Amino acid sequence: MTMTAFLVILTVCAAVTSLLSEAVKKFLDEQKISYASNIIVLVMALIVGCGTTALYYVNCQVPFNALNSVYLALMGIANWIGAMVGYDKVRQAVEQIKGI
Repeated sequence: MTMTAFLVILTVCAAVTSLLSEAVKKFLDEQKISYASNIIVLVMALIVGCGTTALYYVNCQVPFNALNSVYLALMGIANWIGAMVGYDKVRQAVEQIKGI
């Protein structure tokens, strides 16, 4: 995987994970179910990050060996960190812009 492909996949996955996590949290709020938002983001990030990386591997015919499997798991973790940091900062920036 090239650095460009990694960054594109990570950016798209973090954005999608943030949006899906917010949708799940709104649904759970409507149902009055208590939850830990960090765990929701973790689960969504692993599903989206690992799934997207697996699709990239299949599409580009990258073999599923031990090293690439580790990279797949690391992409899920990197996506989790990106989604956790990204959404909160974007939300904070939007609130600050509204205040101006």
